[in-house]
Amino acid sequence: MNKNELIGAVAESSGLSRNDATKAVEGVFDTITSTLSRGDEVRLVGFGTFSVAKRKASTGRNPRTGAPMQIPASTQPKFKAGKGLKDAVN
Repeated sequence: MNKNELIGAVAESSGLSRNDATKAVEGVFDTITSTLSRGDEVRLVGFGTFSVAKRKASTGRNPRTGAPMQIPASTQPKFKAGKGLKDAVN
């Protein structure tokens, strides 16, 4: 399912117009993104938790040349599925 299909499914299941469903889905994505960029987490009980993890700088190898290269430290978004989502999938 892509973003447009998600918007269509939200519109159909909620009875919203496609325009209102687009605003709702975009609003959820924007809120999650801005919360993670501040370093906070988003907990949706029964669904899962979006969080941010810090990765240390490390030394890797260029796969083409084999030369060592420095990989900078970064922050990565993470998602951990909640019990309700795990049970629904299994």
